[in-house]
Amino acid sequence: MSEARQAAGPIDFYFDFSSPYGYFAAEKIDALAARYGRSVLWHPFLLGVTFKVTGLAPLPSIPLKGAYSMHDIERSARYFGLPFRQPSAFPIPTQHAARAFLWLNDRSPARAREFGLAAYRAYFVDDVNISDLATVLRIAAGVGADQDELSAVLAGTEIKTRLAAEVELGMSRGVFGSPFLIVDGESFWGADRLPQVERWLAEGGF
Repeated sequence: MSEARQAAGPIDFYFDFSSPYGYFAAEKIDALAARYGRSVLWHPFLLGVTFKVTGLAPLPSIPLKGAYSMHDIERSARYFGLPFRQPSAFPIPTQHAARAFLWLNDRSPARAREFGLAAYRAYFVDDVNISDLATVLRIAAGVGADQDELSAVLAGTEIKTRLAAEVELGMSRGVFGSPFLIVDGESFWGADRLPQVERWLAEGGF
């Protein structure tokens, strides 16, 4: 058993709304965790901040790897049995959606997850550009949020500072990608690591 093994606590799930692999993990992680009596803490994240630190870049802009990745994304969607349509605009800034998620999560984690999945599906299934503030507000209203209240919050500085702090905290824990999962102190990057996560949960580490 790994020395990183700790008490069986919640799984930390970091995601960026512009990440297709984050979308795949978002659709699967709660059910996976529940099979082993675990809960999941969802953390919105901004990949653009980490690019400055890691020297990485959005997948479509990387020679050779970009073309492969675009093919792999569609193949991975089929593997996971999830609907997927390559968005017309990709990647996109996702600050509005991430801040909305944070605000909703403070009030109701269940509603925040509804919003998170709705936003992901809007972008990666229906090709709706969720970088648009009005679109984010509409999606949030669709899960029962007060659109006017949320609009006022997103126009303020407090939620912007809060998201920046959340991203910095994630990076201090070693987070640099989406999805990024921390299980019992062990880090797993990528939706393709979900089978490893499941084995870890089943066996108590390896």
